[in-house]
Amino acid sequence: MKQEIQYKEKIIPYELIKSPIKNMYIYVREGRVTVKVPYRLKDKEIQEFISKKSKWIYDKLKQEPKIVEKMIEPEEVERLEEIVRTKIEKYAILLKVMPNKVRIKDIKYAWGSCSSNRNITISKKLAKKEEKVIEYVVLHEMCHLKYMNHSKEFWNLIESYLPEYKTYRALLN
Repeated sequence: MKQEIQYKEKIIPYELIKSPIKNMYIYVREGRVTVKVPYRLKDKEIQEFISKKSKWIYDKLKQEPKIVEKMIEPEEVERLEEIVRTKIEKYAILLKVMPNKVRIKDIKYAWGSCSSNRNITISKKLAKKEEKVIEYVVLHEMCHLKYMNHSKEFWNLIESYLPEYKTYRALLN
């Protein structure tokens, strides 16, 4: 189960595993934090344990500079939320479409997604990107409300609103 803890204004993702063990353990390997706890523990006890160990977790992760770069600051998430909101509003008017829901989540497999239920999900990882790159992802997902594929019409629609979209798309790699 994916979770997050905050330490020194940094958001640190971790995986929580409940298992038939007696004690609690925290593992930090290759930039990943795993917390293993006994089934019997209540959420409050688990959170207290992790909070007490947050400095230790942060110090372990700090030994890998690339990992610290990936940690997203709360202000960066707020900025992302504001940009996504304004771009959704902009393209809802221009495209004459409106998603049912818009979420910002920690997704690993993509920068954004649009479900057949017309729900748009934007990756939290975009918080580190420049505004035009975020705009491209929002426009991409909004265009899926018109075309649920990557057809020529879909790409032409994106290009009609953001002619330099290929430049921003390239910055996602």
